[in-house]
Amino acid sequence: MTRVAGIDCGTNSIRLLVADCDPATGELVELDRRMTIVRLGQGVDRTGRLAPEALERTFAACREYAAVIKELGAERVRFVATSASRDAENREDFVRGVLDILGVEPEVISGEQEAEFSFTGATKELTGAAHLEKPFLVVDIGGGSTEFVVGEEHVRAARSVDVGCVRMTERHLVVDGEVTDPPTAAQIAAMRADIEAALDLAAATVPLGEARTLVGLAGSVTTVAAIALGLDAYESERIHHSRISYEQVREISGRMLTAPHAERAAIPVMHPGRVDVIGAGALVLLAIMERTGATEVVVSEHDILDGIAWSAA
Repeated sequence: MTRVAGIDCGTNSIRLLVADCDPATGELVELDRRMTIVRLGQGVDRTGRLAPEALERTFAACREYAAVIKELGAERVRFVATSASRDAENREDFVRGVLDILGVEPEVISGEQEAEFSFTGATKELTGAAHLEKPFLVVDIGGGSTEFVVGEEHVRAARSVDVGCVRMTERHLVVDGEVTDPPTAAQIAAMRADIEAALDLAAATVPLGEARTLVGLAGSVTTVAAIALGLDAYESERIHHSRISYEQVREISGRMLTAPHAERAAIPVMHPGRVDVIGAGALVLLAIMERTGATEVVVSEHDILDGIAWSAA
């Protein structure tokens, strides 16, 4: 077993996984997994730059993670940065800060590499599941982008498109610096049109209609699942590999887009950092299910972070 640390720094959150991995047997033993909402992508779609306060929130989380990595004695560390840092003009400020704190340089990966990691992390446990038909369509709904990957044991086609819960919220639901509470029908329609256009782009590369099992990853999907399961607190074990129907996703999406902020914030499983963006994230999932004809989504807690850890091992 090799003890490794994988860090996934996205548009909305940064996450750490420290695990013992055995590539020969496919066994991964999780030692520490944590997530911090840092909103690194705050304003990037509008300004093209990482905001100073967003960088400082991210560096604070990196200092916390560095202490955990040292305490657990990880032999190898891999830090992968996704959509926001890929787009920003001042990404060198981000790279230097991470290198100073963690001693490793963040790899600003392409959307296609992101998709490869997500597919590996999500499907390594599913490939032997007789009750799930292949090929899989893995969708990773992030803050800035969504990755689409079709494959069986390995990736056959992948595409990243610029629709994520934060980007869609900032682009369509923010007026004069404030999130509309709740959004208007016109705002929702414009957001839906943007998502449909992105699905057209994804479908040009990835055979969405060939998939037999839809696997959903990341915070928007796991939050929808937790709401559908009626959980009083976030329970990773119950969410992982749960199967949420199209009807449940449609109902929750509608509710998240029409409920006021206070009502969304009062949902027991709602992370404070997701209150304003969950409506957009749920709508992306709903649009994917309608486009592919999926009757359910298999929810995975194992995603790009697990793929990063496997690559480090």
